[in-house]
Amino acid sequence: MIAFESFADFLAMGGHGPYVWSTYGLCMAIMAWTAVLPLLARRRYLKDLARRRRREALS
Repeated sequence: MIAFESFADFLAMGGHGPYVWSTYGLCMAIMAWTAVLPLLARRRYLKDLARRRRREALS
């Protein structure tokens, strides 16, 4: 059983499409940011660690 007559009707979601799809988009953006944030923090930590080791080696 198909709940929508066409793909356009599916995207429109009975008039609630903009709300539904913007909510899905926002959720995906937050999930992507949550996945990327630790990677960026790790990169920053490793750069700081390398800088500290170089500084200690020069001392």
